[in-house]
Amino acid sequence: MARTVSKAARRDASQRSEKKVASEERLRAVAGFVLDDDERDFHKLLNDRIRLGVLSSLAVVDRQSFSELKGLLEVSDGNLSVHTRKLEEADYLRCEKSFSGRVPRSEFSITAKGKRALQRYLAHMEALIEVTQGS
Repeated sequence: MARTVSKAARRDASQRSEKKVASEERLRAVAGFVLDDDERDFHKLLNDRIRLGVLSSLAVVDRQSFSELKGLLEVSDGNLSVHTRKLEEADYLRCEKSFSGRVPRSEFSITAKGKRALQRYLAHMEALIEVTQGS
């Protein structure tokens, strides 16, 4: 005997399926399930206050010196050096070194990959906020 499925039953099944997909998307936002182009968890790199601060400031200003970033973020030379090196290794920022007389000068700028990573990170954070606030 063939079963006939009513339109209401099909609609209910479709709505349950849509809710399941939406729920899975929200869970991915909460879990941070977003990978960079190299299939690494890019958000782990940007979850640090200093690295996020470096990329955020460079997204607003084209170039900043090591001293400017150090003052802005209120960190030590060694701490900033370690964090900028990690961002450089990920190709999120570029460092140009020069001398002003005998004084070395390092200037940083954000790369296109760094801008994309920052935008994706911010979108992820917005999704996380939306999900946790029940919107």
